[in-house]
Amino acid sequence: MSYEFVEYPDRDMLAIDLANQLAGELRAALRHEERVALAVPGGTSPGAVFDDLCAADLDWARVDVLLTDERWVPEDHPRSNTRLLRERLLVNRASEARLLPFYAPKPEPEDALAELEVPIIPELPLAVVLLGMGTDRHTASLFPGADKLAEALDPHAPVLLAMRAPGAEEPRVTLTARVLDGALSKHVLIFGAEKRAALETARGMDVEEAPINAVLNEAKVHWAE
Repeated sequence: MSYEFVEYPDRDMLAIDLANQLAGELRAALRHEERVALAVPGGTSPGAVFDDLCAADLDWARVDVLLTDERWVPEDHPRSNTRLLRERLLVNRASEARLLPFYAPKPEPEDALAELEVPIIPELPLAVVLLGMGTDRHTASLFPGADKLAEALDPHAPVLLAMRAPGAEEPRVTLTARVLDGALSKHVLIFGAEKRAALETARGMDVEEAPINAVLNEAKVHWAE
């Protein structure tokens, strides 16, 4: 397994450069596809990247944006990743992009997976995916110790799975490893010494202990302190 590691002098430079790379890859994909899909994480780390990317000059009306994973909460909930996308990415020029939902008003995520998958399947393989990583080496909602991690890592997994994990407040919906790893272009965004150390120690670990390993091959990792 090999990946490219890019170190930046500060987080602002990382956000600008990464946003430019993502925009360039989307433009290139749009030259030979009618529509392309961009999958992005929630959380706090990608916000500055979104602030730069949303102003990129490309044909956003032909871009479908989806999350890599989502908490099973309404879209206006403070912990909703979709809320972050609406506030930070789907604005400015990127307001023309189409959002593929990861939530439906049903009691449990299992009740909605089939309908949520419908608009995603025609978009595969994803053109570009941006991922984060936790200090526990999880990515998307592929957590060590999660109830359906083995199923999510299986090469024949469905597109979406519901996931429950120790320490996670809500059930999650996540793209499975095969969908994330199958993206034409993969980027991982991490900040700080602790996450850099976690990434380095993931090398050689079993994928169930370090789920990030499921998506790292031929990815580009972007890091700043």
